[in-house]
Amino acid sequence: MTPLHISTQFDAGAIEVLSLADPQDIQLNIRRDNASDFAQWFHFSLQGAAGVALSVRFLNAGQSAYPKGWAGYRAVASYDRQRWFRIDTQFDGQVLSFDFTPETQCIYFAYFEPYSYERHLDLIASVARCGHVTQERLGGTLDGRDMTLLRITDATAATSLAQKKKVWLIARQHPGEAMAEWFIEGFLQRLLDPADPVARVLLDKCVFHVVPNMNPDGAVRGNLRTNAAGANLNREWAAPSLEKSPEVFLVRQKMQQVGVDLCLDAHGDEALPYNFVAGCEGNPGYTPRLEALENSFKAAWLATCPDFQTAQGYGQTPLGQANPTLATNWVGQNFDCLALTIEMPFKDNANLPDVRVGWNGERSKKLGASVLLPLLAVVDQLR
Repeated sequence: MTPLHISTQFDAGAIEVLSLADPQDIQLNIRRDNASDFAQWFHFSLQGAAGVALSVRFLNAGQSAYPKGWAGYRAVASYDRQRWFRIDTQFDGQVLSFDFTPETQCIYFAYFEPYSYERHLDLIASVARCGHVTQERLGGTLDGRDMTLLRITDATAATSLAQKKKVWLIARQHPGEAMAEWFIEGFLQRLLDPADPVARVLLDKCVFHVVPNMNPDGAVRGNLRTNAAGANLNREWAAPSLEKSPEVFLVRQKMQQVGVDLCLDAHGDEALPYNFVAGCEGNPGYTPRLEALENSFKAAWLATCPDFQTAQGYGQTPLGQANPTLATNWVGQNFDCLALTIEMPFKDNANLPDVRVGWNGERSKKLGASVLLPLLAVVDQLR
């Protein structure tokens, strides 16, 4: 039998190997983010186990960042890194485990279907060729990667640039929430489809400012929640710095330069098996106008996308008790605009489950494409 080997020496690779001596008792620890105590993301390859019955155990799962997220969770696996499938997984309150017999000599396991940095670069390069898209480098991350903004509109449309609504989409402040960038990919593909009438109307009426990956350093490092300095970017919006959170500093600075009429911030939730949104109703500046906009947006999405729902979510924050360090709250308060956090599941959509793949990249892309319809429903009401 070929000796077993586990590797994490690739984009977003992360695991700690405790014991590989016995295929029936492979012992692992979920690795913490490089500069913080958050631990939930894993991504590794296992080689040398074709036809071998494996029993894999993550011994410290009970001490992870969100242990409640393991209930009902199923790990993802892939032989080719293109097609990912779910495998039965158990959690006893402390140890996360699964049994599996690989068909080939190398198999990949991950917390969720990864979205690689190479795919991120490919996405930017592919859409930047479109005549509606302008690519801008806002600055650099702590590891020297580009913070890229895509500015998208139909410059030949009758509506002047000054009259157009300024719509922002940002994603993956938390790098392990890879579904957020899959969401952006689906959104961009539909927005730039010249045969799509909804996209054509929106490009006439809006200027879109899209940041597909707010945290490229954390994504490449295999972090769940933080950047290279250990900063949780979605707690940095009140006072970001170039030293600790340049990603937020640069995007926030650009928002202040061009303005915001609507902002969507895409995320993933470890525990809730649903797609939902969270608003900024706890802001001191939240008004009936913003409430009406939010209700219209949710009603339109609910009516047009069965993957979206409003029954499950985080609940309402009392007026004046919002956390001002979150992107949605900061943007909504400072620009007096509709701002929403979009949450997708790491597990599955319990309302429309798929036993084979659970919630995955392709379904996230479809959800991203579907958000054009609620945008169309509210665009004329934004100001």
